[in-house]
Amino acid sequence: MVVHKGREKENRRREGSCDLNGKYAQAEPENNNMRIIAGKYRGRKLRSPVSTQVRPTSDRLRETLFNVIAPRIEGVNFLDLCAGSGAVGIEALSRGAAHVTFVDRARAMQKLITTNLDLVQIKAEPEVIRAEAGAFVLEHIALKRRVWDIVFFDPPYNSDYDSILELFAKYTNALLKPSGLLIVEHYHKNVLREEIGGIRRTRTLKQGESVLSFYQPSSIPDSI
Repeated sequence: MVVHKGREKENRRREGSCDLNGKYAQAEPENNNMRIIAGKYRGRKLRSPVSTQVRPTSDRLRETLFNVIAPRIEGVNFLDLCAGSGAVGIEALSRGAAHVTFVDRARAMQKLITTNLDLVQIKAEPEVIRAEAGAFVLEHIALKRRVWDIVFFDPPYNSDYDSILELFAKYTNALLKPSGLLIVEHYHKNVLREEIGGIRRTRTLKQGESVLSFYQPSSIPDSI
């Protein structure tokens, strides 16, 4: 497993802890109250942060997400950006993703992701990277690293979403494959732009206070 160093953050409304102009709160990885929903690791337990300042993506919302992307998950390169417990990326591996990169700024979340990968007994070699989301994306562009099929971006709900959206809009070809997908989880009252640079929103799904916005390269027809 490759582990890189970086930085830290969190917010009561979200699991992800990539600092996008917010404050950092530590969370000790103790609770064992989440499970893998489907795939080869189905039913295996995951640990979640015990802190009340951190709320993981619900199992129900995670199931809704993967019901939508199930036809395209096999063999993909997947980025879990602001990964928190790593539950979304681990679910992707369970359902057939070829490679997952987990990125989170908080050292506690980096440790929790590694713990959950060990609990599930993942045989693949995912990357667990400690870094702020924007800094990671910029470095990735500069070094011309792998291009992703699917990116799941789930920062604290009070974050500056535009800064990441603008990077994906400007450097679409360096970050997403031509048929790639950027999925953003956000608070339902936080209205994101429909189109920005090289990406446009092609679908939204609302569940409770949470919304999933699906973005694709503007150059291809809607496929989600």
